[in-house]
Amino acid sequence: MQIFVKRVFLSSVLIFFIALAQPLWAQSRDIAPESTKKNEPGIPLESDTPPPSLFERRMIFEKLSEHNPFVILPHKPTYLLPLTYNTSADGSTFKSVTGDDIQRAEIKFQLSLKILMAQNLFKENGQLAFAYTQQSNWQAYQFEQSSPFRETNHEAELMLSFFNDTHISGFRNQMNTLGLIHHSNGRTGKFSRSWNRIYVNFIFEKSNFLVSIKPWFRIPDKTKRDENPDIEKFYGYGEILAHYRMGDYTFGFVLRNNMRKKNKGAIQVDWTFPFYGKINGYFQYFNGYGESLIDYQDSTNRFGLGIILTNWL
Repeated sequence: MQIFVKRVFLSSVLIFFIALAQPLWAQSRDIAPESTKKNEPGIPLESDTPPPSLFERRMIFEKLSEHNPFVILPHKPTYLLPLTYNTSADGSTFKSVTGDDIQRAEIKFQLSLKILMAQNLFKENGQLAFAYTQQSNWQAYQFEQSSPFRETNHEAELMLSFFNDTHISGFRNQMNTLGLIHHSNGRTGKFSRSWNRIYVNFIFEKSNFLVSIKPWFRIPDKTKRDENPDIEKFYGYGEILAHYRMGDYTFGFVLRNNMRKKNKGAIQVDWTFPFYGKINGYFQYFNGYGESLIDYQDSTNRFGLGIILTNWL
């Protein structure tokens, strides 16, 4: 199985570098160009350039922030779910730490930020960025025990991205990224969980539809301190993300699979809707393994409702 995964990942890396040889997005398409045609009598002005897609607009805003030292960009979704309920909460790990039973209802939130470190590394393409994502599960309604944080996970990420303009089956390959992630819960001793991985992310879009195919490979931990040697059995070897925007509403899902007979992957379903001003309401459903590192071996079935500040689209 390990040999098969290595072959799949190496094939993905090869495809990534082949994609770089395609016409570069930054060289082949101008950003919202103005027409230079003269408006002759009786002939309306026309533009051969279609309006930018939702993903293109996000990339435009990122590029415009290049020389602004005060801009911190969004990365993954940033949200707050004041009410979540886990129908399959195990709680054995939490009880071994605190001595208390876990509450099925808790608060879940995520903060994800990114800064651009360099652009145009290779002629007019190549973007280097650093990102940080924090996800927390808070037993806020455990009033008798001072409302402890059950788990907080940290992701530090270094990314090298290239714009692209390859069309496949009606979808446009907009961006390809080679990245390195350190994923940890910041604990020590027997409750410490961490792993490092390299990934390749292929991003495709079509109008208001975004698809991300992201295989990864775990960097082997050859020390005797490997806290989670079986983590790939539960987190899998990659994920597929899809988001569709329809007016003011966004629908999405994330799918992970371990490519084994005993599937222990995960699926997450997202729905955002208008709430107040620029703040959208957010419904999240998660089923499977690896929602958090501390209990990645336990199956989770969680419903959550709250607000979302930034999203993929």
